[in-house]
Amino acid sequence: MSQWWAMLSQYTILDITLGRWLLAVLVLFASLVARRMLIATFHTLVGKIARRTETMLDDVLLEASERPAGYLLMLVGILLTIHILQPPEKVFPIVGLLDQVGKVASILIGMWFVWRLIDGLAAYFSARARRTDSALDDQLVPFIAKTLKIFLVLTAVLVIAQNMGYSISGLIASLGIGGIAVAMAARDTIANVFGSIMILVDRPFMVGDWIRTSEFEGVVEEVGFRSTKIRTFAKTLINVPNSHLANMVIDNIDARSVRRVKMRIGLTYQTTPAQMRAAIEGIERILAEHPGVDQDYKLVKFDEFEDSALSIFLYYFSASKVWEEYLQVRQEVNMQIMELLESLGLEFAFPSRTVYLQLEGDEPLPVAGRRQEEA
Repeated sequence: MSQWWAMLSQYTILDITLGRWLLAVLVLFASLVARRMLIATFHTLVGKIARRTETMLDDVLLEASERPAGYLLMLVGILLTIHILQPPEKVFPIVGLLDQVGKVASILIGMWFVWRLIDGLAAYFSARARRTDSALDDQLVPFIAKTLKIFLVLTAVLVIAQNMGYSISGLIASLGIGGIAVAMAARDTIANVFGSIMILVDRPFMVGDWIRTSEFEGVVEEVGFRSTKIRTFAKTLINVPNSHLANMVIDNIDARSVRRVKMRIGLTYQTTPAQMRAAIEGIERILAEHPGVDQDYKLVKFDEFEDSALSIFLYYFSASKVWEEYLQVRQEVNMQIMELLESLGLEFAFPSRTVYLQLEGDEPLPVAGRRQEEA
């Protein structure tokens, strides 16, 4: 073997020995084969492994890195081939130039990989955004993708310029001063954009939700980049800056799965204990049998002796959170309670007052009680 190598080293082409030419060809051929094998491996990983997982993020990563990885391997093979040949400067004064080109090409390949990754992630999150009710995320995903691409290109240009020997400190300083000026001029707009991002991430509400804050109450009509539109129950339209809305305490009324009913029923003091037990048992039976009442939690208790009534406390939830259906359940339950109390011979109590008259030397005589309805 050493004899063959010594013999190949005796002959030269363009001042490069045949041994180096042969080794360079072998390295270049191995690079081509390795590139084909790498691409086949990526196809196998994507087809047999990544697509079987629940998440699509691994598919996005593999598909984004497939072609850049192949070209990077080919670039390494070409540079290695040039260094194996080691052409003399007087014949091929290009080794230094090719090294510089190789650095720039590797930066561009890395930029290409990140670009493809941004496109893949944008497609993935756009597909998820289309399944939501809010239109904000459908607009926000392309906006973020374009911003990342602009930042990527600027970074790649600066890195390439630095590697080519140019001083970029002055350029960075100029960009910093310009960026500060722009940020100061558009600080409110930037704050609102970040506020919209926070609303998208936290998802305190969606379009169509009924929300309540310390300042307003209404239905979310539209969520934009700068502000959110709230339609109040007086049919006025409120535009709230997203930076302000993101820092508010928001009560999402529609986030509940059921609606609460909390009420009292007052019976007259002529009600006997037996009648009270029958009334409580009857109301419990009404709530248990009504299809619109949530059965997870409900209370019917005789809890207070009020001034003018024996008070029964009712606490239950409607199975539907829709306002009209909730009112329908309340109406039907109230009607059945009225019919129950009427069948038991019970009367609803209301504020009343008994006046006593006393003559000198006589016992006080009660005057017929006078009742008045509460305003």
